[in-house]
Amino acid sequence: MEKLREFNPAAFASVMGTGAVAIASYRYAGYLGWLREIGIGLTYLNFILYFVLLIPWLLRWVLYQKESLEDLRHPSKGHFYGTSGAATIVLSAQALVILKNQTLAWYLWLWGLVLTFIFAFWMSYEVFIAGEVDLRHLSPAWYIPPVALVIIPFGAAFMRMTMGYIQELTVIVNYLGWGAGFFLYLVLYAVVTLRFIRHELMPPQMAPLIWMNLGPIGASITALFALIENSTISIPKEPFMVFAFFLWGLGFWWLVMATAMTLHYVRNLSLPYSGSWWAFIFPLGAFVNATKDLGGTFELKLMSHFGFLLLWPLLAIWLATIIKMVSLKRSGKS
Repeated sequence: MEKLREFNPAAFASVMGTGAVAIASYRYAGYLGWLREIGIGLTYLNFILYFVLLIPWLLRWVLYQKESLEDLRHPSKGHFYGTSGAATIVLSAQALVILKNQTLAWYLWLWGLVLTFIFAFWMSYEVFIAGEVDLRHLSPAWYIPPVALVIIPFGAAFMRMTMGYIQELTVIVNYLGWGAGFFLYLVLYAVVTLRFIRHELMPPQMAPLIWMNLGPIGASITALFALIENSTISIPKEPFMVFAFFLWGLGFWWLVMATAMTLHYVRNLSLPYSGSWWAFIFPLGAFVNATKDLGGTFELKLMSHFGFLLLWPLLAIWLATIIKMVSLKRSGKS
């Protein structure tokens, strides 16, 4: 029961990361055919992982409401509750893209919407009424609720699969999610960047969070492409596609910076394993998928090749993280 009391609200980051790796692997199967099987296998693994985590997550809310609310109101921990909705939407995307199961994807997407909207608004409300927040407590973890919102269009295909008022509501929710998530990210981006400039580096166990700067960028690009390709509203597509390309440029800048900062920790400080290692994976996976989208849309083979190149460190980091996590679980240290 003590483990249930201390259950980490960030646990669903593992589902987000595994889902991003699965989708990226599946989409790059044109380069190596066996990557398709990797994507399918990781998808089934991710479904198991999701429900293994969902049960204690729900039980903690029922049995330990006080501790759950304390975490929600914490300036750092609270934002990780957004991983529950984001992970569910990522799982929905896997069901849609990899398993081709539209019914399962639809219900997962609806459940993901519920979780995403609850924590996106609830967490923001708690921050606003809490009073002054020390700038040192800010980190890229604050991007998680906006990311959960911005990936709502991972289910944009449902705009064409529904009819009547359900279709209209689906259209509204998809545009609302991307708009709210992306522009909220821009607001937080300025504040979090200020924290990097004005204060000391984050402690080594939080170093992987630097990579979370890539997450909203990559996810926004993929979600935007899904939105404009499936929209039932007549809109000009080209300006949004060009904007996505510009946004990818910011992502590339963060890819270089995150790599440089990680090497700085390795050489001058330390980079111990912790649950925060999952922060390496979803952001990089989102950027790999965004690179694949842009390379295919603009017929830039060099960009597609670059995404394929990035897939390998992504797979390596995922494998190292999952092995370390399982090893610590078996030894009883985590």
